[in-house]
Amino acid sequence: MSMFCYQCQETARNKGCTVRGVCGKESEVAVLQDLLIFLLKGIAYHGTKARARGKVDPEADLFVAQALFATITNANFDGDRFVRMIERALALRAGLAALAGSESDTNAPEAATWLPANQARSTYLAKGALVGLLSDSDVGEDIQSLRHLLLFGIKGLAAYTDHAYMLDTENAELLGFIQEVLVATLDDGKTVQDLVALVLRCGEMGVQAMALLDEANTSHFGHPEPTAVNLGVAPGPGILVSGHDLRDLEELLIQTEGTGINVYTHGEMLPAHAYPRLKAYEHLVANYGGSWWHQKREFEQFGGPILMTTNCIIPPSETYLDRLFTTGMAGWPGAHYIPDRLPGKPKDFSSLIAKAHECHEPEQLEDGTITIGFAHNAVASVADKVVEAVKSGAIKRFVVMAGCDGRHKSRQYFSDVAKGLPQDSVILTAGCAKYRYNKLDLGDIGGIPRVLDAGQCNDSYSLVVTALSLVAAFGVESVNDLPIEYDIAWYAQKAVIVLLALLSLGVKRIRLGPTLPAFLSPNVAQLIVDTFDLMPITTAEEDIASIVAG
Repeated sequence: MSMFCYQCQETARNKGCTVRGVCGKESEVAVLQDLLIFLLKGIAYHGTKARARGKVDPEADLFVAQALFATITNANFDGDRFVRMIERALALRAGLAALAGSESDTNAPEAATWLPANQARSTYLAKGALVGLLSDSDVGEDIQSLRHLLLFGIKGLAAYTDHAYMLDTENAELLGFIQEVLVATLDDGKTVQDLVALVLRCGEMGVQAMALLDEANTSHFGHPEPTAVNLGVAPGPGILVSGHDLRDLEELLIQTEGTGINVYTHGEMLPAHAYPRLKAYEHLVANYGGSWWHQKREFEQFGGPILMTTNCIIPPSETYLDRLFTTGMAGWPGAHYIPDRLPGKPKDFSSLIAKAHECHEPEQLEDGTITIGFAHNAVASVADKVVEAVKSGAIKRFVVMAGCDGRHKSRQYFSDVAKGLPQDSVILTAGCAKYRYNKLDLGDIGGIPRVLDAGQCNDSYSLVVTALSLVAAFGVESVNDLPIEYDIAWYAQKAVIVLLALLSLGVKRIRLGPTLPAFLSPNVAQLIVDTFDLMPITTAEEDIASIVAG
C-alpha cells in the first residue's frame, strides 16, 4: 500500500483507497496529511497540558482546527502546502511544550516528541508512511474504528469552527475539545465505552459549532429570507465562487462592485443569495450549475475564473487550471493561490479580478429560478401556517433529506424518493444533497414549498431548530414524536459531524446512505444501529413505503 484512506463515502470498494484516492488525492499528499495529523496530536498533547495550567496559545489552537480542515476530503491537494503546515506544526508544538513545561515529559507519546533529522520532503514522507490510519491496528478493530470515527468527526467540527472564526465569532471550548479528542486517540487505556461516550460528546460539540456558525452568519449577513435565485447568466464577464466561505464572497463582492464583473455562486455557495447583506449586491447575479462533482463540465463552460473558498475541489482539467483560484484551506498544485487576509485587512482578489477581465462571458447552462432561504428564522415566521397545515392534514409528514451529494449512481435514490413522496409531504433540506431534487417541480402545499432549503450543510442546525420549535408547537416530548423522517446522504467529514450531532440530540430512525461508512467496524456499526435505530437506505420504493407508514 502506498497510502490508506477511507474517510469518505466513495472510498474504493467501500474499504479504502490504497494507491490513489478516488477523490484524486495522490499517495504522497495522503502520507503528508498523515504526518500532519500525527503532529497535531502532539500539539494537542502539550496544548492540553498547558490548558490544565491555565495557559493557552490561541494561534496554535486555531492552527490545529485549520490544519484538520485542510485534510478533509476534496479540500487541499497541494503537497507543498502540507510541507509548510508540517514545518509550522513542529514550531508550534515546540512553543506549546515550553508553555506547558512539558519539554522533558518522559511519558509523552511520540507524536509530542518526534523530530525530523532534516527538513527534506523525503524525511517527512518516510515518517508519514509509519503513522497513518493503520498504524494503531494492534489496539483492535473496534477501538481503532471509534478512534477514526472521532478523528473524522472532529475534522468536520474543525471546519465549521473555522468558518465561524473567519467571521470573528469564537468559542475556545470547541478548540480545546478538538485537542482533547486528538489526545484520546493516542491513549491505549481508553475503552470502547470511554470512546463511545466521547463520540456522543463530539456530537454535542457539533451542535455547538453549528450554532456558533449560525450566529456568525446571521449576525454578520442577516437572517436568510425566502429568495428566488436566477439560474441563467447576465451579459459581461463573471467570476464563479464555490465552496462555503461567505466572508470570502462578501470581500470579493466589495472589490468587484462597479467593475462590470458579475459574480455567480456554485455548489454550496447557493445559499448566499438568501442573506440580506449579500443579496443587496446587484452584481451577485445568479447560481451557476449544480453540486461539486459536476465541476469539470460546469467550470469549463463557465469560461471565467473560479474561486474555490473551501473544500469540494475535484481534479481540474488543464483547460481551466489557469482560471482556477484557491484560498483559505483549499489548494490544488498549479492553481493560483490567494493568501490569507492580514489583520484588519480583506483578502486581495485583484489577480482574480484581472483574470475575469481577460475572459469571455459565461455560457448559459440553464434558465429559470429556484427558491431558497428557509432557515429556522424564515420557517419560524410562518410556523403558525405550518402547524395549521399539519393539524388540517394538508401536511402529513416532513422528510429531512440533508447532507452531501456524490458521484455514485446509487444517489439517484434521493431523486427517486423526492419524486415518489406523496404530495402531502414536505422535504426539509440543507447541503449539496439538495441538487438531486431542488430543481424538480414538486409544487407547494397551500403556498408552502414542498422543498424547504435551509442552506449549506452546516445549516442542518436550522433543521434541528425547526424540529425543536415543532416539538414545542405540538406539545410532544421529543423530535422522535413528530411526523418527521430522516433520510440522510453522506459523503465527507462535515456530514459525519452532522450525523453525530443528530445522534447526540437523541434523533432516532435515521436512514443513511448510499452506504454505511467503511470506517465503522461491524461491532461499532451494530452498536450505533441498536442504540439509535440507524438504518441503511434500501430502495426508494421500500423506504417511501416505510416513511408513509410512519
